[in-house]
Amino acid sequence: MSNLEQVLRQLREERGRAEQQLQQLQSAIAALEGVEQGSTSRGRAGKGRVVSILARQRMAEAQRARWARARQGAATKSTAKPASKRQLSASARRRIAAAQRARWAKFRAERQKKAA
Repeated sequence: MSNLEQVLRQLREERGRAEQQLQQLQSAIAALEGVEQGSTSRGRAGKGRVVSILARQRMAEAQRARWARARQGAATKSTAKPASKRQLSASARRRIAAAQRARWAKFRAERQKKAA
């Protein structure tokens, strides 16, 4: 049993060393990525622009106003009566149906001619 405990202790120590090496590798990668991004023309790569708190508040208020207008417009549109669909007259419907029957008759005749 003591042999098993010794093996477990060694494995835990090995895991600790591996985790420590992983931490070092991650910090090295992060440092190199920071150097790489810092060399871009902007200088502040990926950070965006610096905006004051007051400016952010004005931007947020403007966005809230835009959303309010959009919601207000959507509410009035939903209550409006939808435009009615156009309907074919009965004679137009009969002409279309007759033309379709003629097309199918022609198709069937050609198919029958090929089969014969």
